[in-house]
Amino acid sequence: MKKLLFAAVLSALSSVAFSQDAPLKAGDYFGDLKARHLGPALMSGRVSDIELHPANPNVVLIGSAGGGVWKSQDGGVRFTSIFDGQCQSIGVVSIDPSDPDNTVWVGTGETWTRNSVSVGDGVYKTSDGGKNWTRMGLEKSDRIASIQIHPKNPKVVYVAALGALWGDSNERGVYKTEDGGKTWTNILFVNNTTGCSELVMDPSNPDNLYAAFWEFRRTPIPSVQAV
Repeated sequence: MKKLLFAAVLSALSSVAFSQDAPLKAGDYFGDLKARHLGPALMSGRVSDIELHPANPNVVLIGSAGGGVWKSQDGGVRFTSIFDGQCQSIGVVSIDPSDPDNTVWVGTGETWTRNSVSVGDGVYKTSDGGKNWTRMGLEKSDRIASIQIHPKNPKVVYVAALGALWGDSNERGVYKTEDGGKTWTNILFVNNTTGCSELVMDPSNPDNLYAAFWEFRRTPIPSVQAV
C-alpha cells in the first residue's frame, strides 16, 4: 500500500514538473532577486572613465562617450548629470587628490578612435564639485586620454593629448601646466600624426611619469563597387 501511494505521488509530481502547461519562471529560480541597471549607459553610450573619491566610496564620477559627466553620491544608486552645458564627449575624468570634494578635471573627446566618435574641445575644471565649469585650454586637442594631478601641488597638472582622428595636428603629446591651467607647455611631442594615448604618474614619486604614444589615422570607409 505504501509503495502504491509513493508511486502515485511521484507520478503526480512528475506530471507537474514536466508539463508544458506549467513552465518555470525566473522567480522559480531566483525568487525576488533582480538585476538592477546602474546607468548611465542608456542615454550616454559607452562609458569611457570611472573615478572614485579617494576617501568617500559613495562618490562616483563617470565620464561617458556621448553623455557628459555623471555623479553619484550614494554609491551608484542614483546619478546626476553635472556637465550638461559643455562638450558631451568625454575622454577622462580626474579628481584632485588634494581637494577631492570640490576639484575635478575633465578631458573631452572620446579616445576610442572609432569612425563614430565625437570630437572634444579641450580641458575643463570645476572647483565646486561640478556645479560650475571653466574651460582651461587645449581646445584643439580633439581628444584627451589622461590627466595627472600632482598630489602635493595642484597647480601642476599633466595632460595626455591623443589629438585629431582624421588628419594631422600639432596639438598632441604631453602638456604641462604649473599655474593651474592658465598656460600650457608641450613637454613631449613625437610628430603631428602620433598622440599620447596614456599617461601614468609614479605613486611613489610624482615627478616620474610614463607616457605611451600611438600613431593612428582614420579614413572614410570605401564604398563597395559593383563588378
